Amino acid sequence: MQIITRHGWCFLVTEVADKIGVGVHFNPFVTWNNKMFKYGVVRMHDLVQDILNWERLYLSGRLQKPVNMLVDNLDIKDVNSVNLRAAVSAALLLLPPKFTEVCFLAIRPLRITIFVISFVFMQEDLYAKICSLSYMGDLRMFFAEDRNKVKKIVQGQFDLFQSMYKPFLEEYEGKDLLRFSSSENQHANIYQDCGLPVARSHVSFLPPAIRSLMGIRLGRKKVTSESVQALHEVVIGSREEATKRMQKVLRRTVMVSSARQAVSGLLTVGGVKAARYLTNKMQKAWRSWT
Repeated sequence: MQIITRHGWCFLVTEVADKIGVGVHFNPFVTWNNKMFKYGVVRMHDLVQDILNWERLYLSGRLQKPVNMLVDNLDIKDVNSVNLRAAVSAALLLLPPKFTEVCFLAIRPLRITIFVISFVFMQEDLYAKICSLSYMGDLRMFFAEDRNKVKKIVQGQFDLFQSMYKPFLEEYEGKDLLRFSSSENQHANIYQDCGLPVARSHVSFLPPAIRSLMGIRLGRKKVTSESVQALHEVVIGSREEATKRMQKVLRRTVMVSSARQAVSGLLTVGGVKAARYLTNKMQKAWRSWT
């Protein structure tokens, strides 16, 4: 009876993860060796599909950041190179002609009568933009996430971000799409070509699901590849138009995924664990705002 009950619960969890969530089940507050962590379970097919297509931009978003792969029987690291290239292309479309490799905080005093007000701004940077792709539209970012989460992830793992994305940046530099110059703080200033042909190239590296949704509004045209295969390209009239449309598609994709996963988590881990998890998140968010 216990085996049947356990099997039934596993089936229910799987159904909820597939039909309501985004295909992954997370089990939080697991204790091992006096440490607490959470783990997720996903079908390899679903993982690969999200990496290649960004249909949910959930696990693919996590793999755009440094991770430690303990076992990789299906060579996910190699498959993920498609995901990383797409992330670089998306980030470059969102960035201005000149930006930095790393984010940092700068304090500028502003005097108003007898008061001194200091404000903080973050310089546009590459890795923070890549890291933020999977948080665009995430409902948790409005009330249940540290407002400095992206900055902390990048600053805490800068060397790992560099090693992950170095091959793609060197390739773009070799094609004269990017130009690097040293700055005073030993981090590179990066200049990019913002011409329309380059924007079209960046869009071509975006996953099929994202290009398809962009094409609904921008239009598509049929082209013939070198292998005489008919392909559909997104019609791009300007870089600004493509960037704006891509932002909307990414934001909506992440928003829907985050909402679905939140409901799925509530149903599968139970109200008590879900409330505990949300409370911890909101406490971190509150501390980041105060």
